[in-house]
Amino acid sequence: MRRVVVTGVGVVSPLGTGNQKNWDALVAGKSGIGMITRFDVSGFPVKIAGEVRDFNPEDFIEKKEIKKMDLFIQYALAAAQFAMEDSGLVVTEENAERVGVLVGAGLGGLPTIERYHESLLGGGYKKISPFFIPMLIINLAPGHISIKYGAKGPNLSSVSACATGTHSIGDAYHIIRRGDADAMIAGGTESTVTPLAVGGFAVMRALSTRNEDPAGASRPFEKNRDGFVLSEGAGIVVLEEYEAAKKRGAKIYAEVVGYGLTGDAYHLTAPAPEGEGAARCMQMALRNAGVDPCMVDFINAHGTSTPFNDLFETMAINKTFGSHAPKLMVTSSKSMTGHLLGASGGVEAVFTLLSIDKGIATPTINYEEPDPECNLDYVPNTARDAKIEYAMSNSFGFGGTNASLLFRKI
Repeated sequence: MRRVVVTGVGVVSPLGTGNQKNWDALVAGKSGIGMITRFDVSGFPVKIAGEVRDFNPEDFIEKKEIKKMDLFIQYALAAAQFAMEDSGLVVTEENAERVGVLVGAGLGGLPTIERYHESLLGGGYKKISPFFIPMLIINLAPGHISIKYGAKGPNLSSVSACATGTHSIGDAYHIIRRGDADAMIAGGTESTVTPLAVGGFAVMRALSTRNEDPAGASRPFEKNRDGFVLSEGAGIVVLEEYEAAKKRGAKIYAEVVGYGLTGDAYHLTAPAPEGEGAARCMQMALRNAGVDPCMVDFINAHGTSTPFNDLFETMAINKTFGSHAPKLMVTSSKSMTGHLLGASGGVEAVFTLLSIDKGIATPTINYEEPDPECNLDYVPNTARDAKIEYAMSNSFGFGGTNASLLFRKI
């Protein structure tokens, strides 16, 4: 099997548009959560979300093309541009068929569906845009990216709820390993800060209602956590076959050495008791990499700020890493970004890779009162200089779907 490395990263999140803005905010422990501005929330119990407030689509997309894309596609194009520029990979006639795109989303074009449903009710079918269908289909994110760069290799989407971004990167890793492509643009994207999404998650009682303190609402692993904060954005990486990347002198963030994916077979929305499925997922990633658990330094946890997820992920980490678990640095960047659903795995993979590259463990903010049942080192509130050789990024989703990536610094 061939070796696979990451040569470029790109991110759009509530912390800002672009890699540097995000990294600076992460290290400073800055929250991107605020009051919802997209729609009137006066009748909603939840009034906070992680909106991307500095995004200008005209910086990345021709003006006439913008109206053909839902916001999740626009975010994907922007993050892909950052990743491609960072990588320096150029798609040519010679290599086009060996460069692919695998970018997914959890819900896709929900804003477009809501918008044109209102148009249909108000004025009939003729009020629907001819771009309606291409605007909302999830695989139009990789479709637009491939058209922009001329990438003619594998082109598809992974859709697995909140594990989408991680599955996308892991599946792209396997595509390169087995020789079906030499490079893949991979990750996740999402934009569903809408009445239906906020209302739907609110009636499930999944969201934080700490409306009076938006910046302090997402508090993974902390005793007073009361739910996740819905947010949006995109995280994209460029994966390449190692020898090809080395030959062209590319900067290498890390090697992808392990990928785990499992199912709980337990419940539609709740994780399996004690994180049984999550533990098997992390164990698979370690086993596939041939890496002893004691070699791992850092985990960017799924860490949603919900009572059961954080407890069961902690239990899964303890089960997987045993006596080494207390020595791990475990962080949740969702404490600053909120939960980007299908984009979260892509964004958190980018953050994990930047932590490896910079030698800094980013913090879990809003960690004020420890939960005695969550007993790991969550890098509370302040970033930490750290030598990180092996790092893991976890994502777990509705339907009991689990994904873990393991990276190694080269």
